[in-house]
Amino acid sequence: MTSEAALLSELIGLVYDAALDPTLWPRALEQACVFVGGSSGVLFWHDAATAQTAVLHLFNEEPDYTKLYLEKYLALNPCFPAATFCEVGLVYASTDFVPFEEMAETRFYEEWMKPQGMVDALGSNLEKGATNSSSVSVRMHEKDGLVDADARRRFALIVPHFQRAVSIGRLFDQSKTAQAVLTQALDNVTAAVFLVGPGGRLVFTNAPGRAMLDAASLLTERNGALAAASPEAQRALRDALAAAENGNATSNGGGPIPLSAAQPGRWFANVLPLTSGDRQRTGTLHSAMAAVFVGKISPASPPPLEALAKLYKLTASEIRVIDAVMKVSGVKALADLLGLTQATVKTHLHNVFRKTGTARQSELVKLIAGFELPPRE
Repeated sequence: MTSEAALLSELIGLVYDAALDPTLWPRALEQACVFVGGSSGVLFWHDAATAQTAVLHLFNEEPDYTKLYLEKYLALNPCFPAATFCEVGLVYASTDFVPFEEMAETRFYEEWMKPQGMVDALGSNLEKGATNSSSVSVRMHEKDGLVDADARRRFALIVPHFQRAVSIGRLFDQSKTAQAVLTQALDNVTAAVFLVGPGGRLVFTNAPGRAMLDAASLLTERNGALAAASPEAQRALRDALAAAENGNATSNGGGPIPLSAAQPGRWFANVLPLTSGDRQRTGTLHSAMAAVFVGKISPASPPPLEALAKLYKLTASEIRVIDAVMKVSGVKALADLLGLTQATVKTHLHNVFRKTGTARQSELVKLIAGFELPPRE
């Protein structure tokens, strides 16, 4: 029987290969399902503001159900928009938002989940903007059972690698990198890219990377090796490069490395091992063991609904009701829009009124329309 460590290592390698060759994503999702204990998987993008979703890659879902979800059932999914508010990298289960007993009473479950045998799902936001997010999900079917602690633990082990691979994959013109080696495109990439050999020795730097080294505010060259200016970032970078040299990326948890101490979370370094598969051929061109990608994430204030949800500690179902109140009025119209019974809608509305100090739907509309975050102390 294959050990967990061996399965994890194989999966991580496949995920990073998929960063350069997107045709491998369905296989990576399949292996993620095997590792976690689920039956189907998806990489998708969702915008809470427009209630639109784009399915990027799938494993083991019937095309007809995907089409139905995008055309009809996305708006009835009880986990949205609350799931898009979760911090990047946080692992959640569908039942964290909506208990299974409540989910089973919805049209979404009865008409879309149940016919597929789906009972639960694990998910995590890989990237997050003001209103949108890209996410990975492993779905649990009847034979898998509801999400348990072990499935959650295993999913948490792979999320950082999906984060990094998606981030790296977005840097390139995929139509070119699917058929060509990585370095043929590096000087056309706007992000800073460094290929490094043993001990962090620099063997290739693209134009944005050279400009970053010249500025020396985030990264520098020390005795021919790549180094971070911040001591904390340097320790994390050193550990990540050592792990990559050994063919893995687990020593620092696999997550992006914050480079700017003054503004944490603004500039990140991602380390990709170049020691297996297509990535090994890429590295061989420069005797490189790893590629380091550096990019900036712009700060964004949360939209009013997300900020209000956090301030008043609203549940996923309560968030959906407020979102729906902005679109229709009246209990019956809300029930039809959300795929819930009128009694369930009344319960959620009562809870929302109590938490927000309002008494009617029109007051809720005014509250969210004029909502601003309180000033920080």
